[in-house]
Amino acid sequence: MFALVDCNNFYASCERVFQPQWEGKPVVILSNNDGCVIARSNEAKVLGIPMGAPAFQYRSFFNQNKVCVFSSNYPLYGDMSSRVMSILEQYTPNIEIYSIDEAFLQFKGFDLFNLKAEGYRMRKQVRRWTGIPVSVGMAPSKALAKIANKIAKKYNVKTGGVYSIDNDNKRIKALKWTPIFDVWGIGKQHSKKLETIGVRNAWEFTLLPDDWVRKHMSVLGLRLKKDLEGIPSIQLEEIQPAKKGIATTRSFEGTLTSFSNLEERVSTFAISCAEKMRKQESSCTALLVFLRSDPHKKGTTPYRNSCVLNLPYATNSSIMVSKYSVLGLRKIFKDGIHYKKAGVMVMGLAPTATRQLPLFDRKEVKHLAVMQALDSIQKRFGSHQMKLANQDLQRTWKMKQEHLSQRFTTEISEIITVK
Repeated sequence: MFALVDCNNFYASCERVFQPQWEGKPVVILSNNDGCVIARSNEAKVLGIPMGAPAFQYRSFFNQNKVCVFSSNYPLYGDMSSRVMSILEQYTPNIEIYSIDEAFLQFKGFDLFNLKAEGYRMRKQVRRWTGIPVSVGMAPSKALAKIANKIAKKYNVKTGGVYSIDNDNKRIKALKWTPIFDVWGIGKQHSKKLETIGVRNAWEFTLLPDDWVRKHMSVLGLRLKKDLEGIPSIQLEEIQPAKKGIATTRSFEGTLTSFSNLEERVSTFAISCAEKMRKQESSCTALLVFLRSDPHKKGTTPYRNSCVLNLPYATNSSIMVSKYSVLGLRKIFKDGIHYKKAGVMVMGLAPTATRQLPLFDRKEVKHLAVMQALDSIQKRFGSHQMKLANQDLQRTWKMKQEHLSQRFTTEISEIITVK
């Protein structure tokens, strides 16, 4: 049996753990720079606040309906996620952390256990130890566990937050209940194609011939069909794969017009990408730099551009990545533009241990020792303690976060004080 454990309204729940006065009240979380709504509590959904709602357009609506607004607090959310996942790992060694608020568990050799009772125990323990409410869906396959979880969440009072598809009657009923566009793994294009041939729900999808599914949806679609039939075909990814691309992009609080200010920002983004690469022990062979003007600023010239640069060899050196990012910036920068957003993406990632270094250029070897020392200092004394010369030494990049809560679990100066 598989189980999908999903945290309910995760970002909002993290905020409520430390500010319980917002329990039962509408809560929304805003994106970077307080741009738009990226998470909503159930109460906020009832009010009709859509995902992606621009914060500046809904400001009066939030005030009128007493909606609590928070800026994204990713250090808090990441740490709370880690705590939840560490609890789930106690129930089975076979676990796939699917996202920041979801995990698949596989129960091998649990034939004599009452797994539904384990689901209730799991839910109670996570709630008691972290304060985060979760829903648990159980089924013979991952795709069915996903559907079971949706049933547990939608009918929370009736199911107690735990639902198990443990017989064929339940499976068929759940598949007929699930619209085809809501099936895990079926995207917008496939759902449109299926609807044109009369497939409206997951049950009707399982009735299609295997040959048709393989021809029009590849072997991945066929595996999904088998999964929905109760034949486990999509296995756990217990080892998380390294990222194939890493990006750091930011909207600026205001607009930037000078090359020097943009150079400082792009260099900082490039260094952030390099640090992420070193953490996952990978190096890049190419990078992309992009710029975008402010589309909402009246009377200004609209502009967006990007360029890709191939590096002479695979590297994760902050010095090299920053150098080539600035070269890319020079190629696409234009005077007189009010720039609102920029970003750097590193591509062509490969394991650092197996990369091919140049025969005669020894700079990368020297950079390796420098980066090791730099990472060690940052780890000991905190990030942003050392910078490259083209970064602003007096400034730490700060996004617009007017509604930011405290980092209650990761910053010693911001923990709750009990008097």
